[in-house]
Amino acid sequence: MARIVQKFGGTSVGDIDRIKNVARKVEAEVKAGHQVAVVVSAMSGVTNQLVAYCRQISGLYDAREYDAVVASGEQVTSGLLAIALQELGIPARSWQGWQLPMRTDDVHAKARILGVDTTEIETRLARGEVAVVAGFQGLGTDGRITTLGRGGSDTSAVALAAALNAERCDIYTDVDGVYTTDPRIVTKARKLSRITYEEMLEMASQGAKVLQTRSVEMAMNHRVRVQVLSSFAEARGSEIPGTLVVDEEEIMEQEVVSGIAYSRDEAKITLLGVADRPGVAAAIFGPLAEASINVDMIVQNISENGSLTDMTFTVAKTELERTRQVLEQARALLDYRSIRTDANVVKVSVIGVGMRSHTGVAQRMFRTLAEKGINIQVITTSEIKVSVLIAEEYTELALRALHTAYGLDRA
Repeated sequence: MARIVQKFGGTSVGDIDRIKNVARKVEAEVKAGHQVAVVVSAMSGVTNQLVAYCRQISGLYDAREYDAVVASGEQVTSGLLAIALQELGIPARSWQGWQLPMRTDDVHAKARILGVDTTEIETRLARGEVAVVAGFQGLGTDGRITTLGRGGSDTSAVALAAALNAERCDIYTDVDGVYTTDPRIVTKARKLSRITYEEMLEMASQGAKVLQTRSVEMAMNHRVRVQVLSSFAEARGSEIPGTLVVDEEEIMEQEVVSGIAYSRDEAKITLLGVADRPGVAAAIFGPLAEASINVDMIVQNISENGSLTDMTFTVAKTELERTRQVLEQARALLDYRSIRTDANVVKVSVIGVGMRSHTGVAQRMFRTLAEKGINIQVITTSEIKVSVLIAEEYTELALRALHTAYGLDRA
């Protein structure tokens, strides 16, 4: 008997028929003899509507009351799924985050999980009862409901799986696994049977939307095996229908490159004519950090006489205007000549743990893009990733060319 945690996202529980479909998937695991805990999101669109209600009442609302409102979406879903399971003759009950409890800090609307008390839920699981847990929410140290922010239900599921020492955490989405790149753009993209935590973390942080970064970080830290699969596809025989996210040791032979991710949520900013002196980088990025603006790719160019420098970096596209305002307010301190911005860019990343033991990966990327006439604007690297910033109009051409260049096309 294995202990399994299943997580179903908003589209998977989008209406009553889909909730009944989820109940049948849970039933299959129960009939296989497993102990099952289920984590659910709010029904598709519900959380957005609850957020809109808060904003309609107040532009500066109390974050504690905001959490009380938006957490109600998952409460509804968990209760409905418990009823659906009972209709199938399966003992089940719903659990809210505060009932476990799933303890968090007090940073409302983006709380972080401190620990999960599984004492009572383990007793119920041992009796054959399915636990249906509301994701995205917890209990702060002040005794109030908290929510975990974007991707919170995925994070809830992985945290519960870690606390329960589950065999794996199955995350059901509207896609059937992790692909080598976006199959909507590259028709030859392949579904991966397995991917390492590190690769998945890089892909999630570089634009892949399958899993949220926080949930992958938690899975890696606690060595929770995560399976990504579709709520709308049926497994055939003993075939694993999705993608397993596992430790590197579980994968026999690593591909040099496992996938290619991209992010359109990028904007480029260049400060021209900045005085080249010690502390200039701190002077530029300090005000941005104080404004909670995250900076990603950074390149500094030194002028021929060494007295001036141009500083180029990227921020989220939604933060472009606010970034410009912060820099203009600090212009007297920074003493730059002008600001140049470009929102029509995309970040493309080649990812693979096999890069650690192979050379020439970056060179192949640069050569491939050059052959297609694609200019590289910014480059950053890590141990298992090479990222470049290019003009947005070349996104599809770049993805297809790189996918072929690294031998990732479906045979």
